[in-house]
Amino acid sequence: MKRSSRARTGATVAVSVLSLALITGCGGGSDSSDDSKDTESSSSPAQAAKALSAAELEKLLLAQGEVKGYKVASGDDTLPKSKTEVKTDKAECDPLAWATAGLAPGDTDANASNTVAEDKASTATAQPEDIADAFNVNMTFVGLSSYEGDGAEKAMKAVSDGVSACSGGYGLTTGGEDSKVTKVASVKGSGLGDESVAFAEDVDMDGEGTATFHTEVVRKGNTVATFYTVNFAALGTGEAAEIPAAVVEAQIAKLK
Repeated sequence: MKRSSRARTGATVAVSVLSLALITGCGGGSDSSDDSKDTESSSSPAQAAKALSAAELEKLLLAQGEVKGYKVASGDDTLPKSKTEVKTDKAECDPLAWATAGLAPGDTDANASNTVAEDKASTATAQPEDIADAFNVNMTFVGLSSYEGDGAEKAMKAVSDGVSACSGGYGLTTGGEDSKVTKVASVKGSGLGDESVAFAEDVDMDGEGTATFHTEVVRKGNTVATFYTVNFAALGTGEAAEIPAAVVEAQIAKLK
Protein backbone atom coordinates (compact mmCIF):
# COMPACT_ATOMS: atom_id res chain seq x y z
CA MET A 1 0.00 0.00 0.00
CA LYS A 2 1.33 3.38 -0.99
CA ARG A 3 1.55 5.98 1.73
CA SER A 4 1.22 9.75 1.61
CA SER A 5 4.37 11.83 1.37
CA ARG A 6 3.87 12.85 4.99
CA ALA A 7 3.62 9.24 6.07
CA ARG A 8 6.74 8.36 4.10
CA THR A 9 8.60 11.26 5.70
CA GLY A 10 7.47 10.14 9.12
CA ALA A 11 8.53 6.57 8.40
CA THR A 12 11.92 7.69 7.13
CA VAL A 13 12.51 9.75 10.26
CA ALA A 14 11.37 6.85 12.40
CA VAL A 15 13.73 4.47 10.61
CA SER A 16 16.62 6.86 11.17
CA VAL A 17 15.70 7.26 14.81
CA LEU A 18 15.31 3.55 15.35
CA SER A 19 18.52 2.65 13.59
CA LEU A 20 20.31 4.75 16.16
CA ALA A 21 18.20 3.28 18.95
CA LEU A 22 16.51 6.65 19.37
CA ILE A 23 13.12 5.04 19.74
CA THR A 24 13.31 2.55 22.57
CA GLY A 25 10.79 -0.25 22.24
CA CYS A 26 10.59 -1.20 25.89
CA GLY A 27 8.07 -2.02 28.44
CA GLY A 28 6.81 -4.69 30.63
CA GLY A 29 8.28 -7.18 32.98
CA SER A 30 7.45 -10.83 32.83
CA ASP A 31 5.39 -12.54 35.45
CA SER A 32 7.58 -14.56 37.77
CA SER A 33 5.57 -17.68 36.94
CA ASP A 34 6.17 -17.39 33.19
CA ASP A 35 9.32 -15.46 32.40
CA SER A 36 11.55 -15.47 35.43
CA LYS A 37 12.97 -18.00 37.80
CA ASP A 38 13.32 -17.58 41.54
CA THR A 39 16.14 -15.09 42.02
CA GLU A 40 16.92 -16.27 45.54
CA SER A 41 17.45 -19.85 44.43
CA SER A 42 19.95 -18.88 41.73
CA SER A 43 21.62 -15.72 43.01
CA SER A 44 24.49 -17.13 45.07
CA PRO A 45 26.84 -17.83 42.13
CA ALA A 46 26.18 -14.35 40.75
CA GLN A 47 26.83 -12.70 44.10
CA ALA A 48 30.14 -14.51 44.43
CA ALA A 49 31.36 -13.77 40.90
CA LYS A 50 33.29 -10.70 39.80
CA ALA A 51 32.20 -8.56 36.90
CA LEU A 52 33.64 -9.26 33.47
CA SER A 53 35.35 -6.42 31.63
CA ALA A 54 33.97 -4.82 28.48
CA ALA A 55 36.68 -6.59 26.50
CA GLU A 56 35.64 -9.95 27.94
CA LEU A 57 32.00 -9.23 27.13
CA GLU A 58 32.95 -8.43 23.53
CA LYS A 59 34.28 -11.97 23.20
CA LEU A 60 30.99 -13.37 24.51
CA LEU A 61 28.85 -11.55 21.96
CA LEU A 62 27.58 -13.63 19.06
CA ALA A 63 29.99 -13.73 16.12
CA GLN A 64 29.41 -14.19 12.41
CA GLY A 65 28.61 -17.81 11.60
CA GLU A 66 27.34 -18.73 15.07
CA VAL A 67 23.65 -18.32 14.19
CA LYS A 68 22.53 -19.83 10.90
CA GLY A 69 20.53 -17.47 8.73
CA TYR A 70 21.73 -14.31 10.49
CA LYS A 71 24.43 -11.72 9.89
CA VAL A 72 26.32 -10.30 12.86
CA ALA A 73 27.76 -6.79 12.83
CA SER A 74 29.32 -4.41 15.32
CA GLY A 75 26.83 -2.17 17.09
CA ASP A 76 29.29 0.74 17.19
CA ASP A 77 27.59 2.64 14.38
CA THR A 78 23.97 1.94 15.29
CA LEU A 79 23.78 2.11 19.07
CA PRO A 80 24.31 4.92 21.60
CA LYS A 81 27.77 5.01 23.17
CA SER A 82 26.63 5.92 26.70
CA LYS A 83 23.60 6.34 28.92
CA THR A 84 23.96 10.12 28.75
CA GLU A 85 22.63 9.87 25.18
CA VAL A 86 19.39 8.21 26.32
CA LYS A 87 17.11 10.27 28.59
CA THR A 88 13.56 9.70 29.82
CA ASP A 89 11.19 11.93 31.76
CA LYS A 90 10.82 9.30 34.49
CA ALA A 91 13.91 7.92 36.24
CA GLU A 92 12.23 4.56 36.83
CA CYS A 93 11.90 4.15 33.06
CA ASP A 94 15.63 4.58 32.42
CA PRO A 95 16.45 0.84 32.71
CA LEU A 96 13.87 0.09 30.01
CA ALA A 97 15.29 2.67 27.63
CA TRP A 98 18.86 1.54 28.30
CA ALA A 99 18.04 -2.12 27.73
CA THR A 100 16.45 -1.33 24.38
CA ALA A 101 19.45 0.76 23.33
CA GLY A 102 21.89 -2.09 24.00
CA LEU A 103 23.17 -0.40 27.16
CA ALA A 104 23.49 -1.88 30.65
CA PRO A 105 20.12 -1.67 32.43
CA GLY A 106 21.92 -1.63 35.80
CA ASP A 107 24.80 0.12 37.54
CA THR A 108 27.97 -0.98 35.73
CA ASP A 109 30.49 0.30 33.19
CA ALA A 110 31.07 -3.17 31.73
CA ASN A 111 29.00 -3.18 28.55
CA ALA A 112 29.24 -4.47 24.96
CA SER A 113 26.77 -4.63 22.09
CA ASN A 114 26.23 -5.62 18.48
CA THR A 115 23.46 -6.26 15.95
CA VAL A 116 22.14 -9.51 14.53
CA ALA A 117 20.04 -9.27 11.36
CA GLU A 118 18.26 -11.76 9.16
CA ASP A 119 20.38 -12.78 6.16
CA LYS A 120 18.02 -13.04 3.22
CA ALA A 121 20.71 -12.78 0.56
CA SER A 122 20.58 -16.46 -0.31
CA THR A 123 16.84 -16.36 -0.90
CA ALA A 124 16.54 -12.92 -2.50
CA THR A 125 15.12 -13.08 -6.03
CA ALA A 126 14.94 -9.39 -6.89
CA GLN A 127 16.26 -6.00 -5.94
CA PRO A 128 14.21 -4.05 -3.35
CA GLU A 129 11.38 -2.13 -5.00
CA ASP A 130 11.49 0.80 -2.60
CA ILE A 131 12.95 1.91 0.71
CA ALA A 132 10.28 0.02 2.67
CA ASP A 133 11.15 -3.21 0.88
CA ALA A 134 14.84 -2.65 1.52
CA PHE A 135 14.19 -2.36 5.24
CA ASN A 136 11.98 -5.47 5.35
CA VAL A 137 14.34 -7.40 7.58
CA ASN A 138 14.31 -8.13 11.30
CA MET A 139 17.26 -6.63 13.15
CA THR A 140 18.05 -7.46 16.77
CA PHE A 141 20.13 -5.17 18.96
CA VAL A 142 22.00 -7.28 21.50
CA GLY A 143 23.66 -5.90 24.62
CA LEU A 144 25.73 -7.60 27.33
CA SER A 145 26.59 -6.15 30.74
CA SER A 146 28.32 -7.62 33.78
CA TYR A 147 28.08 -6.77 37.48
CA GLU A 148 29.79 -7.15 40.83
CA GLY A 149 28.01 -8.88 43.72
CA ASP A 150 24.24 -8.82 43.36
CA GLY A 151 24.31 -6.04 40.76
CA ALA A 152 22.83 -8.26 38.05
CA GLU A 153 19.86 -9.17 40.22
CA LYS A 154 19.35 -5.49 41.05
CA ALA A 155 19.42 -4.67 37.33
CA MET A 156 16.73 -7.24 36.63
CA LYS A 157 14.57 -5.88 39.44
CA ALA A 158 14.99 -2.35 38.08
CA VAL A 159 13.72 -3.51 34.68
CA SER A 160 10.82 -5.45 36.20
CA ASP A 161 9.87 -2.53 38.46
CA GLY A 162 10.12 -0.18 35.49
CA VAL A 163 7.54 -2.20 33.61
CA SER A 164 4.93 -1.51 36.27
CA ALA A 165 5.98 2.08 36.95
CA CYS A 166 6.02 2.99 33.24
CA SER A 167 2.92 1.10 32.10
CA GLY A 168 1.25 4.40 31.22
CA GLY A 169 4.15 5.45 29.02
CA TYR A 170 6.96 7.99 29.22
CA GLY A 171 8.84 10.55 27.16
CA LEU A 172 12.21 9.74 25.60
CA THR A 173 14.98 11.88 24.16
CA THR A 174 17.97 10.41 22.36
CA GLY A 175 20.45 12.36 20.28
CA GLY A 176 18.19 15.38 20.40
CA GLU A 177 15.22 13.46 19.00
CA ASP A 178 12.04 13.20 21.08
CA SER A 179 9.59 10.31 21.03
CA LYS A 180 6.69 9.19 23.19
CA VAL A 181 6.17 5.72 24.59
CA THR A 182 2.42 5.46 25.13
CA LYS A 183 2.17 2.04 26.75
CA VAL A 184 4.38 -0.59 28.37
CA ALA A 185 3.14 -4.16 28.93
CA SER A 186 4.54 -7.45 30.10
CA VAL A 187 4.77 -10.29 27.56
CA LYS A 188 5.94 -13.88 27.66
CA GLY A 189 9.68 -14.26 27.19
CA SER A 190 12.08 -17.10 26.52
CA GLY A 191 12.41 -18.19 30.15
CA LEU A 192 16.12 -18.79 29.58
CA GLY A 193 18.97 -18.04 31.97
CA ASP A 194 18.52 -17.66 35.71
CA GLU A 195 15.69 -15.16 35.21
CA SER A 196 14.19 -13.18 32.36
CA VAL A 197 11.91 -10.21 31.80
CA ALA A 198 10.13 -9.57 28.51
CA PHE A 199 8.04 -6.55 27.55
CA ALA A 200 6.30 -4.77 24.71
CA GLU A 201 6.09 -1.05 24.18
CA ASP A 202 3.82 1.06 22.03
CA VAL A 203 5.49 4.12 20.51
CA ASP A 204 3.75 7.09 18.92
CA MET A 205 4.97 7.41 15.33
CA ASP A 206 4.70 11.20 15.20
CA GLY A 207 0.99 11.19 14.41
CA GLU A 208 1.26 8.40 11.82
CA GLY A 209 -0.02 5.66 14.10
CA THR A 210 1.50 3.51 16.82
CA ALA A 211 4.28 0.94 16.51
CA THR A 212 4.86 -1.90 18.97
CA PHE A 213 8.35 -3.14 19.86
CA HIS A 214 9.52 -6.09 21.93
CA THR A 215 12.47 -6.25 24.34
CA GLU A 216 13.75 -9.09 26.51
CA VAL A 217 16.31 -8.98 29.33
CA VAL A 218 17.93 -12.23 30.49
CA ARG A 219 20.30 -12.82 33.40
CA LYS A 220 22.76 -15.68 33.51
CA GLY A 221 24.93 -15.50 36.62
CA ASN A 222 26.19 -11.95 36.92
CA THR A 223 25.85 -11.20 33.20
CA VAL A 224 22.72 -9.58 31.74
CA ALA A 225 21.79 -9.85 28.06
CA THR A 226 19.30 -7.53 26.37
CA PHE A 227 17.50 -8.14 23.09
CA TYR A 228 15.44 -5.66 21.05
CA THR A 229 14.10 -6.47 17.58
CA VAL A 230 12.73 -4.11 14.94
CA ASN A 231 11.58 -4.46 11.34
CA PHE A 232 11.82 -1.02 9.78
CA ALA A 233 9.44 -1.89 6.94
CA ALA A 234 6.73 -2.88 9.43
CA LEU A 235 6.66 0.51 11.15
CA GLY A 236 3.13 1.86 11.26
CA THR A 237 1.56 -1.44 10.18
CA GLY A 238 0.61 -2.48 13.71
CA GLU A 239 2.75 -5.60 13.50
CA ALA A 240 5.49 -6.13 16.08
CA ALA A 241 8.68 -7.96 15.12
CA GLU A 242 9.26 -10.95 17.38
CA ILE A 243 12.67 -11.45 18.98
CA PRO A 244 14.20 -14.48 17.20
CA ALA A 245 14.38 -17.46 19.57
CA ALA A 246 17.49 -18.72 17.75
CA VAL A 247 19.35 -15.49 18.52
CA VAL A 248 18.41 -15.49 22.21
CA GLU A 249 19.24 -19.18 22.63
CA ALA A 250 22.61 -18.88 20.90
CA GLN A 251 23.63 -15.78 22.88
CA ILE A 252 22.63 -17.14 26.27
CA ALA A 253 24.44 -20.40 25.51
CA LYS A 254 27.69 -18.41 25.14
CA LEU A 255 27.44 -16.78 28.56
CA LYS A 256 29.42 -18.15 31.48
